[in-house]
Amino acid sequence: MRRSMKLAAVVLSGSLGMASLAACGAKSTDNTSSGASDGALKVGMAYDIGGRGDQSFNDSAARGLDKAKAELGVSVTEADAKAGEAEADKETRLKNLVDGGYKTIVAVGFVYQDAVDKVAKDNPNVKFAIIDSNKTDQPSNVTSLLFAEQEGSYLAGVAAANKSKAKHVGFIGGVQTELIKKFEAGYKAGVKSVDPNIVVETTYLTTPPDFTGFGSPDKGKEAAQGQLDKGADVIYTAAGSSGNGAIEAVANKPGALAIGVDSDQAAQPALAKYKNSILTSMVKNVDNAVFSYIESVKKGQPFTGIKNFDLKAEGVSLATTGGKIDDIQDKLKAAATAITSGATTVPTAPAQ
Repeated sequence: MRRSMKLAAVVLSGSLGMASLAACGAKSTDNTSSGASDGALKVGMAYDIGGRGDQSFNDSAARGLDKAKAELGVSVTEADAKAGEAEADKETRLKNLVDGGYKTIVAVGFVYQDAVDKVAKDNPNVKFAIIDSNKTDQPSNVTSLLFAEQEGSYLAGVAAANKSKAKHVGFIGGVQTELIKKFEAGYKAGVKSVDPNIVVETTYLTTPPDFTGFGSPDKGKEAAQGQLDKGADVIYTAAGSSGNGAIEAVANKPGALAIGVDSDQAAQPALAKYKNSILTSMVKNVDNAVFSYIESVKKGQPFTGIKNFDLKAEGVSLATTGGKIDDIQDKLKAAATAITSGATTVPTAPAQ
């Protein structure tokens, strides 16, 4: 989940790799000082809208790539998406990575599903991982990395309900997709588990095929302001870099609190001036999943099919930066235990 793009040329050996990767907005971060060598595993990462620097979803994936580069000595190249791009652009981006010699490719976001399917079928010797796609009939060289967003969001809801003085909270989704509805469903269930009478505002910024809701801070800010004006005092936003605008709006309202997503947003340098207004963040540990996948490939035992990272596997969690949820840790731990033990089943679709 995303920010404004920053495309750059890539320097690779071979004129074909150089031309094709530069065309798709790729950035080589190869560095022999990191332990990479001519025989190093070459990993390409194709970002969703916003790319590295979105303070959220893409940045979490980037941390996993950085860790793989530092600890596993892999050679990496990153390729950015652009707002409003066509499906053909995604296919071209993946094909160019393949043509550049990258035999392990990580696609960040379910929006790559069709492109990954097509390019993977045409290149059976290349290994692909795609984040957030639960499609079961994928080519055998594609691995899905999934998360229990609803479980982490349930805990965010428990935190919001316990901290709301107005008994009125909000949820903002970037794009109204089945994935983001998991965040909404979990959050609402968590809130209602504490107090069924709490009011929950819900706003989606865009609907498919318009995915700009993941990269429009101005839309996030406007939506949050609307919920604040209605009386909400805790707002959870699952909208990539659009959430940065929502956090800004909340920070301008005395007493209001924001809940971040994907990364620990109170610890992000670009959001430092708002950190005192961030209650917690529902951290989706995409970095752990990306690193684990790359490590599995390097070991010659690549993950296959669908790999789930739920609350029990520490695929999702709540950030504690700032200490604002320290006083309700007992309640959060009880809620988490109920989920991991099976006593609580968190819904994946919002209640009607």
